[in-house]
Parts: sequence; C-alpha cells; structure tokens
Amino acid sequence: MGTFKAIRIDKADKGTTATLTQFDEAELMDGDVTVKVEWSDLNYKDGLALTGKAPVVRRFPMIAGIDFAGTVEQSSHPSWKPGDAVICTGWGMGETHLGAYAEKARVKGDWLVGLPQGLSARDAMAIGTAGFTAMLAILALEKHGLTPGSGPVVVTGAAGGVGSVATAVLAKLSYHVIASTGRLAEADYLKSLGAAEIIDRNELSAPAKPLAKERWAGGIDSVGSNTLANLLAMTKYGGAIAACGLAAGMDLPSSVAPFILRGVCLLGIDSVMCPLPARKAAWDRLATDLDRSKLSEITHEIALDQVAALGPQILAGQVRGRTVVRIS
Repeated sequence: MGTFKAIRIDKADKGTTATLTQFDEAELMDGDVTVKVEWSDLNYKDGLALTGKAPVVRRFPMIAGIDFAGTVEQSSHPSWKPGDAVICTGWGMGETHLGAYAEKARVKGDWLVGLPQGLSARDAMAIGTAGFTAMLAILALEKHGLTPGSGPVVVTGAAGGVGSVATAVLAKLSYHVIASTGRLAEADYLKSLGAAEIIDRNELSAPAKPLAKERWAGGIDSVGSNTLANLLAMTKYGGAIAACGLAAGMDLPSSVAPFILRGVCLLGIDSVMCPLPARKAAWDRLATDLDRSKLSEITHEIALDQVAALGPQILAGQVRGRTVVRIS
C-alpha cells in the first residue's frame, strides 16, 4: 500500500479546509473494485463541498469529487476485471464515500457503468453528473410523451453544466429550445449549442401567478424556487417540467392550478441513487445523441491542483458549461 494525490476535506475551527495532499491507500473505504482515476469534473455540488457553503460532506476526512472515469485496477466483483474502462457518478461519493478528486478510488462494483463505445474517459467527464442528469430529464420528458412536435422546451440555467448539455441534446433531437440565462453575454454560446431563443432569467424570477400565458410544452429546470413556479404556470396543457436542481433555493412557491387546470406534470429527477438500468440507458443515449463537437465547445480542462480555486466560481455562476479535471 502506498499514497496517492487527492483533494482532502477536513473540519476546521471555522468551516472546512480543502487541500491537495498525499492520501494513504490504506485509508480507502470498503468496496470490491479499485479504480485508477484518470478524469473527473466540477459540478455545483463539488463547489458546495470544496467551499463548505453547505453541509454536503458528511464524514471527515473526505476526498472531494462526485464523478470519475478511469480503469479498473483490482476487482472481486463479477462484472468487472482489471483493464475495464468505467464511469462512476453519484452514490454519495464526495459526501459519505471517499470521492473522485484522487488518483485512486475504491467503490462498490454495483455503482459502476461501463464506458460506452465511442466515448473516451475525458468525454464521459465532460458529460459527468450534469450531462447525465440532463439526459435523465430528457428521458423523463420523452416518457411523458413530449416530442419536438409538442412545442417549445425551456431550459433554465442554460449556460451551466446541466443546461448546456440539455440545450445541445434537445437541439440535436430537433426541439425548439428556449434557453433561460442570467448571463445574456452567453447568447452566442447558447445559440451555437442550438438554442432557438434566449430569454433573461429575470423573466422567470419574480413571484409566480397561479397560471400565466402558455409558452412551452416542457422544460428542464436546475434553478428551483420562483423560477420553477413560473415554468409550471407557463406550461401548456398536458405538458411537463423536469426538476433537477436548486440553484435559487429549495422552496417551490407555486399552487395546484397548473396541475388541476392544465394537467401539467412535475417530474422529479435524481441522479445520485438512480438505478443501474436507467443509468445505462442514459449513458447509451448520451453516446449517440450528444454531438461531440458541441461537447468540445462546452468543455474546459483544468488540472487537479486547480480545482479548489474554481469552487467559489461555480457557486457564483461564473463557470460556463463543463469543466473536466485531469487526474493522471
């Protein structure tokens, strides 16, 4: 047993600290698969953990990072053998289980998904939890019956990780995408991903009326609070909104009106404990439905020693698209 580089989070007198250090392999938690981590990424939840702005981390010390892609080194799990290329997202990594910002990870084999054909490990982390969540939302809307012919689809937080991937995939699937953002300077970027319209998030941030003019057949929301309430109030009869985030808050100051007068549905999207069949389905769709050139446009690469500095920036909404972290 040796040591490896990792971003370690410890309790401090005031809050927490995040430090790039050497971690002892003997301190890795139980699991039947040990993975050499090659790539990770930066998500909103990672920003919360790195800064201590919310009680995301539930044990100390913790290795931060909720996503990784890499190669199996050791395995006693029947589905995996050394040399297999794998992805792991969610399952409490970086929260209750030692996470992904490290050269090694030990996890349960049941948490892993094989790297889909046509995707590199870097591609997988350019997608990461954000893109995976976006695809789960799209699958939920499709299951509800949404098609490009149903009408426009709104995407909130469109310049962020979930929003960027959602916009790109929906556009490739021929949907008319209305992208909502607080960064109107990113309009050209969003149009390059396929957005047909750009709206200012301020249009959706005021307290919502029980019902408003019908504007879209569906939507993907990563914001919550008044924004989600307005989305519901403006959804066409029989439409649906997939909710997957809370950047503006956990509250939902809405009414039952959209549900009982327009038959609108609110679809909850969870990517952390998502069952394995749904994970595989989402990753397979991402391998085919996300334009690789668009993925390149939304992706920025950093090294492991740069991660902690970006934590505050992603919380402030200053990080565009997806950030991949080169581990080894």
